[in-house]
Amino acid sequence: MARKLYTIAGTLLIFVVLFLIVTIMGKMRPEVEQETPVATAPAVFYTVAASQAVTLDVEVQGEVRPRTDINLTAQVSGRVISTSPSFVNGGAFDEGDMLIKIEDTDYRAAVAAAKARVAQAEQTLRLEEAEADLARRDFEELNPNETPSELTLRIPQLAQARANFEAARAELRAAEINLQRTAIRAPFEGRVRERIAGVGQFVSPGMQLGRIFSTDVAEIRLALTDNDLAKLGLPLAFVETDENQGPNVALTARLAGQEHYWQGRIARTEGSIDATTRQVIAIAVVDDPYGMGADNGTPLAMGLFVDGTITGKPYQNAIVLPRSALYGRDRVYVIDEENRLIERRVEIVSSDRDTLTLASGINDGDRVVTSPLRGADEGDEVVPTLPDASSEAPVSAATRNVTSGE
Repeated sequence: MARKLYTIAGTLLIFVVLFLIVTIMGKMRPEVEQETPVATAPAVFYTVAASQAVTLDVEVQGEVRPRTDINLTAQVSGRVISTSPSFVNGGAFDEGDMLIKIEDTDYRAAVAAAKARVAQAEQTLRLEEAEADLARRDFEELNPNETPSELTLRIPQLAQARANFEAARAELRAAEINLQRTAIRAPFEGRVRERIAGVGQFVSPGMQLGRIFSTDVAEIRLALTDNDLAKLGLPLAFVETDENQGPNVALTARLAGQEHYWQGRIARTEGSIDATTRQVIAIAVVDDPYGMGADNGTPLAMGLFVDGTITGKPYQNAIVLPRSALYGRDRVYVIDEENRLIERRVEIVSSDRDTLTLASGINDGDRVVTSPLRGADEGDEVVPTLPDASSEAPVSAATRNVTSGE
């Protein structure tokens, strides 16, 4: 029992000694001064806004097509006896040129027979008119106070003679039209896409003889997005007029190893949106693509695939900023004279992967934030920092389409 008491007493003594040592060392430790942390303003990159005149061009592609492309068909039957030297694949012709001649012997005979029937019907009509006039005079002499009947005056016979005469004249006109149709003429100036019928072939009404297209105007269908329409300032159902012509289109294509250029314009836009692509089709036109509209003799051939640049709507005081300046859909932040953030609503007229073009909301000389704010908000103080030239984002191809004014 005495041994246990000595053990407990020794243990308590050790704890007491350790407690005294810790207490003495704590009092000997120097006191630590308490400092209140000071919040520092975050550093942000910015760019200085500079207004400039810009034209927002739109890059497009499309296939050249004729305005009029038809199947040439026969209206009468017969054997083809001749064709024009121009009626070959790729042949050029003028409006009114005869392309195909169908044998017309039977149709000439039909015209001669119709003329004979007209002469006979006219003779019958004249005789009937004379007899009707004679019957009226005889009745008036024999019955001065009575009213004659229609049969007495030969009115039904006269009406029949007149109807026969008009029918004969109509048959003559039909025979003459059929005779004219044996000569198939070009309804417009154009070219032959495909020749089907040739000399010696028998054709019937409705039979296809070839395919021709007009060369007065070439059309190119160009797909535009909603952003493209905003750049061009075009409404959904635009149709050009003499007072309001469409924007110019510069067309290019590579032929025989050389670049060729043609000038056109937007004539109209389709009044509907494509349900699959959600795009609007604009129709560009080039007048006289095989003549005055050609590039040094190189025509804008039908079926050619071309690249185009549509001249956009000019903005005299636009602001071009990096894409990183945009927060949300239409907000940017500027830094005021006291280095505090101010939120601005802007009107975006064009945007791509790297740049924004603004029509309003930012003034010339404003310092616009171009880096993430990391928790900072409107009214907070920041440290403005200009980025190094080496850290600026490269200008994309879409940005190079923004043409600055003088």
